Amino acid sequence: MGRSIDIPANLKSSTETPYNQCVTSELTFALDLPTTGRFILGIMNIGEAAKVSGVNAKLIRHYESIGIIPKASRTDSGYRTYSDNDVHLLTFVKRARGLGFSMKEIKRLVGLWRNRARASADVKAMAQAHIHSLEQKINELEAMRDTLRHLARNCHGDNRPHCPILENLADK
Repeated sequence: MGRSIDIPANLKSSTETPYNQCVTSELTFALDLPTTGRFILGIMNIGEAAKVSGVNAKLIRHYESIGIIPKASRTDSGYRTYSDNDVHLLTFVKRARGLGFSMKEIKRLVGLWRNRARASADVKAMAQAHIHSLEQKINELEAMRDTLRHLARNCHGDNRPHCPILENLADK
């Protein structure tokens, strides 16, 4: 877990939840008052990590289950906890997904990102391969659009049953 700081006994309070989120202008921390009377710095539950990273809690659990992110630390009562570094990693994964990388590619990118001895050439090669893949998909989408545009232009769009769009789809 994160760093902890003892707090005076007169500031302790009884709560029903093991951690209470506190936010100040300087830092985010959790209060573990019922059990230790300590502040735990940089610790978030899954809901808070989801909110900060923009990745929903279900996806966070999924990323953990398939090894994209490491298993979360847990409280004594079994709740997942996330550090600022964990949230940074989730943000990294979200950005990679937004660029269209597959989960397999993201797993490799995360490994490269965490490996300070990596060669940037490896990352560049992945990016260039992804660009090539995106260009192929763009070409395929443009061909589909052009075909549909041609078919729509040749369809009268009236009350008659003749439809070149359906005829084209039905061709063998």
